[in-house]
Amino acid sequence: QVQLVESGGGLVQPGGSLRLSCAASGNIFRINLMGWYRQAPGKQRELVATITSGGSTNYADSVKGRFTISRDNAQNTVYLQMNSLKPEDTAVYYCNADIRRLITVSWNTYWGQGTQVTVSS
Repeated sequence: QVQLVESGGGLVQPGGSLRLSCAASGNIFRINLMGWYRQAPGKQRELVATITSGGSTNYADSVKGRFTISRDNAQNTVYLQMNSLKPEDTAVYYCNADIRRLITVSWNTYWGQGTQVTVSS
């Protein structure tokens, strides 16, 4: 069994900051790519940022220069530091991870339950 648990969402004023965390737990052998996605009301889920186990990052154009993704491989945790937040960043944020479990040689993608981020004055 593998779980991804997000935390750190909330209500923030435009221009403010939030830091999201996502911890993976369970019978994990190895984690490869980790990432953050978001889904606003009435819109499709979209990529925000990804990070490989080696630390290479990729960002959506809409968040470049404002958001920073990082990870702690020892803690199986990925973070998303969000600065200069805008109302259009309002969405449910989901983390995901490509994980190989201890009992199998295959890789699977797991998702967290989501955390709400609301940017409003």
